[in-house]
Amino acid sequence: MGTENQGYPNFPARPPHPSSSSPFASAPPPGVPPQSGGPQTVGFRPHSQPTRPFTPSGPPMAPPVGAVRPFQSPMVSQNPGSRPPPPSAYGGPPGGGGGSFQRFSAPPPAFQGTQNPPPSGPPQTLAGHLSPPMSLRPQQQMGPPPQSMTSGRPGGYASPPGPGFQQSVPPVNPSYSGGGGGPQQSFPGYPSNQVLQGPPKPFQSASQGPVSSYPPQTGGFAQHPAQQNLHPSYAPPTSNVQGLAEDFNSLSLSNIPGSLEPGLDPSSFPRPLDGDVEPKSFAEMYPMNCHSRYLRLTTSAIPNSQSLASRWHLPLGAVVCPLAEAPEGEEVPLVDFGSCGIIRCRRCRTYVNPYVTFADSGRKWKCNICSLLNDVPGEYFSHLDATGQRMDMDQRPELTKGSVDIIAPTEYMVRPPMPPIYFFLIDVSFSATKSGMLEVAAQTIKSCLDNLPGYPRTQIGFITYDSTLHFYNLKSSLSQPQMMVVSDLDDILVPLPDDLLVNLSESRNVVEAFLDSLSLMFKDNVNVESAFGPALRAAYMVMNQLGGKLLIFQNSLPSLGAGRLKLRGDDPRVYGTDKEYTLRVAEDKFYKQMAADCTKFQIGINVYAFSDKYTDIASLGTLAKYTSGQVYYYPGFQSSIHGDKLRNELARDLTRETAWEAVLRIRCGKGIRSSSYHGNFMLRSTDLLALPAVDCDKAYAVQLALEETLLSTPTVYFQVALLYTASCGERRIRVHTAMAPVVTDLGEMYRQADTGAIVSVYARLAIEKTLSAKLEDARNAIQQKIVKALREYRNLHSVQHRLGSRLIYPESLKFLSLYGLALCKSTPLHGGPADASIDERCAAGFTMMALPLKKLLKLLYPSLYRVDEWLLKPSVDHDDVKDVLRRLPLAAESLDSRGLYIYDDGLRLVLWFGRMLSPDIAKNLLGADFAAELSRVTLQEQENGMSKKLMRLIKKVRENDPSYHPMCFLVRQGEQPREGFILLRNLFEDQMGGSTGYVDWMLQIHRQVQQNS
Repeated sequence: MGTENQGYPNFPARPPHPSSSSPFASAPPPGVPPQSGGPQTVGFRPHSQPTRPFTPSGPPMAPPVGAVRPFQSPMVSQNPGSRPPPPSAYGGPPGGGGGSFQRFSAPPPAFQGTQNPPPSGPPQTLAGHLSPPMSLRPQQQMGPPPQSMTSGRPGGYASPPGPGFQQSVPPVNPSYSGGGGGPQQSFPGYPSNQVLQGPPKPFQSASQGPVSSYPPQTGGFAQHPAQQNLHPSYAPPTSNVQGLAEDFNSLSLSNIPGSLEPGLDPSSFPRPLDGDVEPKSFAEMYPMNCHSRYLRLTTSAIPNSQSLASRWHLPLGAVVCPLAEAPEGEEVPLVDFGSCGIIRCRRCRTYVNPYVTFADSGRKWKCNICSLLNDVPGEYFSHLDATGQRMDMDQRPELTKGSVDIIAPTEYMVRPPMPPIYFFLIDVSFSATKSGMLEVAAQTIKSCLDNLPGYPRTQIGFITYDSTLHFYNLKSSLSQPQMMVVSDLDDILVPLPDDLLVNLSESRNVVEAFLDSLSLMFKDNVNVESAFGPALRAAYMVMNQLGGKLLIFQNSLPSLGAGRLKLRGDDPRVYGTDKEYTLRVAEDKFYKQMAADCTKFQIGINVYAFSDKYTDIASLGTLAKYTSGQVYYYPGFQSSIHGDKLRNELARDLTRETAWEAVLRIRCGKGIRSSSYHGNFMLRSTDLLALPAVDCDKAYAVQLALEETLLSTPTVYFQVALLYTASCGERRIRVHTAMAPVVTDLGEMYRQADTGAIVSVYARLAIEKTLSAKLEDARNAIQQKIVKALREYRNLHSVQHRLGSRLIYPESLKFLSLYGLALCKSTPLHGGPADASIDERCAAGFTMMALPLKKLLKLLYPSLYRVDEWLLKPSVDHDDVKDVLRRLPLAAESLDSRGLYIYDDGLRLVLWFGRMLSPDIAKNLLGADFAAELSRVTLQEQENGMSKKLMRLIKKVRENDPSYHPMCFLVRQGEQPREGFILLRNLFEDQMGGSTGYVDWMLQIHRQVQQNS
């Protein structure tokens, strides 16, 4: 299974030095208990634990959530270049410490392409010994017994820290530190996922640790004082490479002194507090690749065989965001090939790119995808220099840049480029006018008319509806719009079809007059019916000549004509049965058929849903799903509360640059193909995605498969091509090209893994699974995929390393388990019928299917900042959020009742006021309402410096990601159930409502990884 290191010599162990023993562990003979080595290490004290009864056959099965944890193994994160502390009977230094540990890394092994490197990188581990279960009853056992049981040592001894490591078991303290404040009592009723409490510390790397005070080592292996006097059988390896490969970082899991409770300090667990971290080594290795914001592979090392790919239990694929905004200070170059035409491979149709090579003195070029030699047109010819490079390379961005926009000639058009078209389908029933939605929408559309892309070619049109359909003649010769009412919903007659969709620049006055009068026209409407289906058909009949973007504003459940829907609601009896998924798919085939028809005629649909009652988002969202659109959901919309959110998000939708009538294709190197696609689109053929209207806020996932048993090339190439019409009327091709090495080593695939891309693919697969299976099945599938991947990685190291009962994982995947938990607790997947409404689940699912990678990761692991201390500091004009605020773990223990915190997931902001927060701060921020119930208070700028500073901070947070406008919710500690619903349930590292916390999640994964490994 690849666990042997072929060609790797077996090094004999050297006898230990008389004065010290080696820091490297070897397994004792079976049945012989290891001895504790030598005299007690200076600065360490014995760490005793009470022993407890347990059955000798192995670790017990996992208890139900909330029960005492069973005898469990240490968990460890694997990092290149760290040494394993051997088992010892000694505990940590006096004072016990804060639970963080530092990594002293050795240089990682050089990337070796297709050669077989040493079998493992630096395993990074959370290691130690777990306590036996607090139970006097026999429990069912599973898996091999942990090392602490088979070795004959008492089960409660802690492993010593390795060189430079701090002991992770702090002294017993019932309080915790919140942010920068001092210790205080835990909040009553708040969940706690740990028994040990200590100030949270970041997951540190070697570069962040203190400078060593030990003298330099002149040769051989340096030995830290804490490693002396170990078991005499531990001999150092004679190979530097072997020594580096066997380095581990350890985190002890042990009993709290004087307590029978098992303890683990979660503050040392890895967390993405710095946000998404892109793999830099890959970008540095291939600088001509397109930027990672356009294309990110789940692993930058491609397996060379199907057998190797089958052992890679993580998804092999990529996340594509073809129109992502260019990095700051850069722009995608525009290329015009002119009379010579676009340079493409005549066999596989690959576009010329930085990885093609030129031959025959520049008269031919070799395709990097299929290796075909193509002729170079005379107009494109250039002589080659001594290195074989074209003399005009610096004038050819398509040969030096991984991303380019190519102007397409007429042969890439089946019709003249369409103008940007915006058509609005607006519900004007009683609930729409009463909530204020109609007025806000009309005002926002009017304010954006000057900024709609494509002036002066832009076209616009409107249909409103309740129980009848209302068409509007906006012809430029009119002084006022004319409304025409159609009451026949079965056989729709479109009156004056040529005057319903008009050129905005010509009919600007009429359009503005219509928008000014729209809310007044229906302010007394008491009609509660919704003929949405017939209105959709009418809009399709108006738009199908040209296409465009259709924006739907729906305020109630469609009740009349085609596409009328029943009140399915949330029936608790359906959850947990095989019929559960039916609530999350469209009830009527009408919607999918309409989406297919719209896609065929280049109509993209965005759905804005507002009702506080069941609206069947599962059905309405189907329209956006298959037309490359988006779903915006505003439950219980009230203009006084949600108005700003709607204004900003609608304005963003109308004014952002849009690619019209687009198609997307991903080409792969020889032997690899795209096997499946995931996102909001319609698949026109096996590998062609139809995208009627696409923009920078849309991303797509693709899974890859090997077509051949064995890849023969050392590298493979990927090219993403988006053919589209720009708003200016040009037909263009956005081309992104990337290269990746082919490897024969599974360990290299793990080292080059990209957690962000893997999680993005997993999220889409899990949401799709909820459309055909139970929520529980989707959650279990995520956990099992993570377990299989970590088990396979463990098998890679099981021969070279004495793993015992530790859980190891590569540095590149240290956040994978946490993101897996976050995904299982996300709105589309978590809990049961009482945890989220069916409309809320479906809307979140449609949103996550389209989110670009960084925005999705922020939604899964939001930011939590403490801001009260920062507000009291002197003001700085250009404070950057990341520079002045430190992100905190998403656990209740991060909250100090004397503090003020901001929670930001990209879709909403929560401002949490501790019950002991200084009244002066609350009064400065809230004015006279500082003592009122915060559900009735709206955050507004006050006339003082502190309030202005906070509002500037919130503005910057919103500007960092303008695709959504997060609403700001105010909540005070203890305001239940509002506090739990708005904030506490989103602190997903805690156990909440029977759900698993971060610690227990890791222990579950650890136990399952050990099985059959």
